[in-house]
Amino acid sequence: MISEKIKILTAGNSAIRAMFEEGNRLAALYGRDKVYDFSLGNPNFPAPDSVRQAMMDELSNEDPVLLHGYMPNVGYEDVRKAVADNLNERFGTGFQANNILMTVGAAGALNVILKTLLNPGDEVLTVSPYFLEYGNYVSNYGGRLIPVPAKADTFMLDCEAVRAAITPKTKGIILNNPNNPTGVVYGEAEIRELAAVLEERQKALGMPIYLISDEPYRELCYDGRTAPFLTKYYANTILGYSWSKSLSLPGERIGYVCVPDACEDHDLVFKAAGIANRILGFVNAPSLQQRAVARCLGDCTCNLDKYDANRRLLYGELTAMGYTCVKPQGAFYLWMKTPGEESAFVEAAKKYHILFVGGSNFNCSGYVRIAYCVSPDTIRGSLPGFSALYKEFQIER
Repeated sequence: MISEKIKILTAGNSAIRAMFEEGNRLAALYGRDKVYDFSLGNPNFPAPDSVRQAMMDELSNEDPVLLHGYMPNVGYEDVRKAVADNLNERFGTGFQANNILMTVGAAGALNVILKTLLNPGDEVLTVSPYFLEYGNYVSNYGGRLIPVPAKADTFMLDCEAVRAAITPKTKGIILNNPNNPTGVVYGEAEIRELAAVLEERQKALGMPIYLISDEPYRELCYDGRTAPFLTKYYANTILGYSWSKSLSLPGERIGYVCVPDACEDHDLVFKAAGIANRILGFVNAPSLQQRAVARCLGDCTCNLDKYDANRRLLYGELTAMGYTCVKPQGAFYLWMKTPGEESAFVEAAKKYHILFVGGSNFNCSGYVRIAYCVSPDTIRGSLPGFSALYKEFQIER
């Protein structure tokens, strides 16, 4: 018999993955080019040529025993130093190798951070709507996720709501910027306000409150926006990053944790994170991928122009039809209000072979998330179906 906890998770399997599988089923029936799958944030654009070349060079030039062997749980020291140097160059920070721990993607990074920090009963806040796996990650370690609603309509941070949600049980807050699923980017003003709230509350409560920054979309910002680098605004920040989006490497599972020196008890936290990496079963991040990304640190955001073109095309066409959408400022998701009841709208879209994920799966009903990291032809091919779907729901109303 499986555990009771995993039995519950199995019954409530990810709606995002379920919709992805539905796309495969429809593609087998009607052909891949007749299915418009916007369900999964799986980049459709290839990784830069430099990534492939880096892997080939490592396989050709590196001692295979060393390349494929064990290394310290926190990762190769020279790779960690290269990552630290790159961050210092881009953000004016002062990181060293002992601030960086290589992980199995951003999901691995978040689990390492939470395993390191949480005691049973601890609470972790996050801004809602949010990537629903956060709840599973927090509960893995006996914690409780507390959603804090974003501001209505704009979906920006509501710092007063964050302040009200903090209790003596609060260990931290997970912030995803740019945001999945809404596509908003929290700017410097919002980050400064949030940092002030956290500083005030941790001082009043006499305990650290950690800002856990989930950053797989950091480089994917549009119209001149940038995502503030959070360690510059709040000392007790711990970052989790992945190259899944910036280098189109979601299947390679490579990322890192950054624990700044300014973080309270840095040495202890960093050492504990290395142990968490090991005992969670990751042991260490994949050796070849560590070596490869270290060679490609200057090649991130390789597909930003293509994502931006998709963003403009999809947002422009859907709003012209009459749909209400939050204009994406970052990431590659369009957050669209449903013109009728959410589940009925999601189901009706399948008639037109259009697949997206309902907002209820991100703790916010009445919306859908449309992942536009797809071929432009997928967007263009879907437009007649989107138009017919809108008219169908206008008639029903």
